[in-house]
Amino acid sequence: MAKEKAIKELEDLPGIGETTAEKLRAAGVTGLEKVATMSEHDLSELSGISVEAAKKAIAAAIDATTLEYQTGAQVYERRQELGKISTGSKDLDEMIGGGVETNAITEAYGRFASGKSQLGFQLTVNAQLPKDKGGLDGAVMFIDTEGTFRPERIEAIAEAQGMDPKKTLENVIVIRATTTDQQILAAEKADKLIAEKNVKLIVVDSLTSLFRAEFVGRGALGERQGKLNQHIHRLQMLADKHNLAVYITNQVMDNPGIMFGDPTTPIGGHILAHAATTRLYMRKSKEDKRIVRLVDSPSMPEGESIIKITPTGIKD
Repeated sequence: MAKEKAIKELEDLPGIGETTAEKLRAAGVTGLEKVATMSEHDLSELSGISVEAAKKAIAAAIDATTLEYQTGAQVYERRQELGKISTGSKDLDEMIGGGVETNAITEAYGRFASGKSQLGFQLTVNAQLPKDKGGLDGAVMFIDTEGTFRPERIEAIAEAQGMDPKKTLENVIVIRATTTDQQILAAEKADKLIAEKNVKLIVVDSLTSLFRAEFVGRGALGERQGKLNQHIHRLQMLADKHNLAVYITNQVMDNPGIMFGDPTTPIGGHILAHAATTRLYMRKSKEDKRIVRLVDSPSMPEGESIIKITPTGIKD
C-alpha cells in the first residue's frame, strides 16, 4: 500500500494543484493555517474548485496543522528568563513589577511635556547597562516619528551614570520615519539589525502621531486601525522572538463623553489598549515632577508614582 504524501504546502492539499495554489497565494491565502480556518464556500469561490473539493481540502489542512502549547509550569519557567530595564526611579520600577519588561510592550501616554520622551531617553541609556545594574547589556533601536530624539539628552544621562557618552550614542540605532509606511517598514525589516547589533530595546516615539496625521476623518478610521494593528503586532512579534523590550509613547485627546473626572483618552482605541502589556498615564505636576499612573498591567495592581525629571535623568 502506497504511503500517503505528507501535506506541507498548499499544493499538497487534495484538489489543489500548483495553479490553484498560486491563485490562493495571490489572494493572501499563504499557508495551511489560513485554509484550515476558511469556510468551504469562501475557499471554493477563491480557488474555483467545487464546494465538495473545498471541504476535503479544509479537512486535510486541519489534520496537517499542529497546535503548539506549553504547560503553565513551562510558561512560568520562561518568565524567569525575562529581562527588565530600570526606569531610573525605584518607586516606578516597583510599581510596574521591577522595570520595563522584555517580551512585552510598555506604553506611556499623556499630554505634551508629560515626560513620555524623557522616560524613553532614560530607558535608551539604561538598556545598555549590565544586567546587575538594571540594564540588558544591549543596543537600542529608536524609531523617531516626531523629530524628538535628542543626542545631547542621551549624553547627559549617560555621563551621570558614569558611562562613555560617545559609546552610548553609538549603541543607539535611530530611524527617522516621516510616513506611516516608513514607520511600519522599520519594524518589518528590523530582524537583521536586531541580531547584528544585539538590540534589547525598541523605542517608538510616538507610535500614533503619523497615523493621526495621515488618516483624517471617520472614513479613514478603518484603514488607520488596520495598519496600526499590523504594526503593533509586528512589534510584539519582535519582542517575543528576540526577548527584547518595546517602549512606545502615545498621544492623547479629550473625550467629550466623559462628564466627570479626567477626560484625557489615549489615541489608538481598543487595538492599542489590548496590544500594550503595560499602560502608563503620565501627567505634569509642579516644577520638574511628573505623576505616573499604572493604568493596566497583567500582574501588578493599579497605582501611582511621582518621579522627577532632572538634567541628569529620571529620579525618585
